[in-house]
Amino acid sequence: MTVDLRSDTVTKPTPGMLEAMWSAKVGDDVFGEDETVNALEQKAAEMFGMEAAIFCPSGTMTNQIAIKCFTNPLDELIADQTAHVYRYEGGGIAFNSAVSTRLLNGYRGIITAEMIEPEINSQNIHYPNTSLVVLENTVNKGGGSCYTLDQIKPIAQLCHDRDLKLHLDGARIFNALAHTGDKASDYGKYFNGISVCLSKGLGAPVGSVFLADKKTIAYARRIRKVLGGGMRQAGFLAAAAIYALDHHVERLKIDHKHAQIIGEELSKQSWVTNVVPVETNIVLFDTAAPAEGILAKLEAKGIKANTTDTHRIRFVTHLDVHPDQVEYVISQLAGI
Repeated sequence: MTVDLRSDTVTKPTPGMLEAMWSAKVGDDVFGEDETVNALEQKAAEMFGMEAAIFCPSGTMTNQIAIKCFTNPLDELIADQTAHVYRYEGGGIAFNSAVSTRLLNGYRGIITAEMIEPEINSQNIHYPNTSLVVLENTVNKGGGSCYTLDQIKPIAQLCHDRDLKLHLDGARIFNALAHTGDKASDYGKYFNGISVCLSKGLGAPVGSVFLADKKTIAYARRIRKVLGGGMRQAGFLAAAAIYALDHHVERLKIDHKHAQIIGEELSKQSWVTNVVPVETNIVLFDTAAPAEGILAKLEAKGIKANTTDTHRIRFVTHLDVHPDQVEYVISQLAGI
């Protein structure tokens, strides 16, 4: 048996999703004529209480477009030191936007208004102009840790008071919502921009949407064009995303349960020194021996995973991980 726990990006379209893709009505999206893309953008914006949206190939692109929209060259953004926009987007903050980054040390990637406020630069020509705060929900490097809306509200208020924009890297936002019980429709009250990835927990093959007000999205379309993100007959991909939003949100709690079961079993193993508390679909754990060696032993048993540090491994559950596969993983852990 093979169990792929490397990421929730490895999923394949379900039969229902493939049927939706096959029957999609398409046009040229760069001309605004792909009705399925238009339907996805409207649907996503309405779900989060935002005015408009733009469909892009990846979450990296939606995040980078957002940063470009909300900053000017010589500005600075504030984020946690584990933030995906800083660590895993190829230096795009500096390359695309000519913006510097002020990094904070949050708890499992979660930062607070009290941490942010003293890091906002005063109006001094020696300092970059602080213009943007970026949050990530869930936090990848935090092991799927979640912000609640109660944690977000004071940050949003601070940003409003200090004339800063607030962007959400919502790569796994629906996982966060499944865990916290908060409503997606409330998010638009607090964020200037939201990136929603559709190809992770929701299982669509490609794509993310960037949500904001109409004026910002109009500018975002120019930036997407410059970045090469115009996808023409993208309705085939948008149809998969719509199907995912309609059918794969509620089932995320299954992935969370599977992650909790695996996390509990890992905590019993002598070769595991620590398991980060499991909130959603990501399991981070530390190993006594070097992680690469453990990874090879797991691979030999058909269990695929990734390392995130010299002694840390990540498992990610998803819609292609079934109960019998979870049982198989548990049965093999003691033999590592």
